[in-house]
Amino acid sequence: MEQSPARTGWVGWSIFAAVMLLLAGVMQGIYGLVALFNDEWVVWGNSGAVLIDVSAWGWIHLVLGVLLVLVGLGILYGNVVARIFGVAIAGLSLLASFFALPLYPLWSLVVIAIDILVIWALVVHGGEMRSDRA
Repeated sequence: MEQSPARTGWVGWSIFAAVMLLLAGVMQGIYGLVALFNDEWVVWGNSGAVLIDVSAWGWIHLVLGVLLVLVGLGILYGNVVARIFGVAIAGLSLLASFFALPLYPLWSLVVIAIDILVIWALVVHGGEMRSDRA
């Protein structure tokens, strides 16, 4: 039987990614709930005030939040499929936050930064969390 290499200190980056996915999921969920409960938003631009209905964005962020939490838990358990979905869902979260920059600029930038770190950690060090290792 082939022996798997021992886990290294880099496994912490995968745990970091899982925890960040959990936190990003909670943040996306809160973001979605805020958008759902405050669905008419006024944006001031160079051409005046624009009233925007953000209910659809609220549902998108709420669903993303639930998916991020589920994937984060899967990564903590060493699930390879969760790792793949973690990269994909962090990418989707990054895109959704990019499109939401005009609504919540600071919040969106924070979530974008977390998503970039999560993608890096899962791609570079995610293999060390495999559940078949000792």
